[in-house]
Amino acid sequence: MTHAANMEHGKADASLSWKHWFEDRVTATLLTVTRPLPYRWRIEVLGWLGAYVLGPLAGLPPRIRTNLALVRPDLPEAEVRRLCRDVPRNVARAMAETFSGDAFIARVKDSPISGDGLAALDAARDAGRPVVLVTAHLGSYDAARVVLRARGCEIAGVYMPMRNRAFNRRYVAAMAHIAAPVFPRNKVGLVGLMRHLRKGGMIGLVADHYMSKGRLIDFMGQPARTSTGAAEMALKHDALLVPVYGLRADTPTGFRVLVEAPIPHSDPVTMTRALNASLEALVEAHMDQWMWAHLRWKKNKPRPGE
Repeated sequence: MTHAANMEHGKADASLSWKHWFEDRVTATLLTVTRPLPYRWRIEVLGWLGAYVLGPLAGLPPRIRTNLALVRPDLPEAEVRRLCRDVPRNVARAMAETFSGDAFIARVKDSPISGDGLAALDAARDAGRPVVLVTAHLGSYDAARVVLRARGCEIAGVYMPMRNRAFNRRYVAAMAHIAAPVFPRNKVGLVGLMRHLRKGGMIGLVADHYMSKGRLIDFMGQPARTSTGAAEMALKHDALLVPVYGLRADTPTGFRVLVEAPIPHSDPVTMTRALNASLEALVEAHMDQWMWAHLRWKKNKPRPGE
């Protein structure tokens, strides 16, 4: 449950560096300690720890409550409490699955895949047409990466570097083992990502973060600063823009992959609104699978000139 952060001031940087170092070390230790367990038990144990130990220690329940109060104030208290447990559970399980390597791949590679965009995605793969796949912190996007890789889709991913360098190396290796190549979220990584796309490849973007320089576009009924970058890349490179999700489901593998119809090309804001609408519907249907702890609606008031 670690996320890298870029700080601007020395004192804040030092305190948050320590916080992220501690979280990385706790995560690394738990993954090591539980590694001897059978795959299914390992995921369940770490999920339980996420729900009842790691989530509360990381301060996730208050953030979840704040976001739910903003966009879903109608929820009963019992449901809010459930989500405060099950959202961190999903986050911990997803992290454990990513680090389970071959066991995770073997478990999920035959997950059912469907959706109105599947035929278009297969056609783009066969024709070598670039594709921008857009997903979210919903279920496990790594499950979708495994299933699509098994179908012959070479998807370049992006990761946010973690402050603990040793843990970051293990994290990047785990991501690359699931589906390569992967690029850091910085200027150097962007060059590699765009080169992959221009060559007719597929790239995968996780697009449900707060973006400080993003456009105010409604999400779940509230304005949220949202990047239009995925749509801009698709327009610039004549690429398909396809929403893709790895959802936890009652299937033999525990997942199903949904490939939605490509978003029609128009303008970046209109296309991004369509991406938000796609995710909204799935979040409503799978409330406990989305990362409600994100500061998604931070600073969502118009700035001068907006």
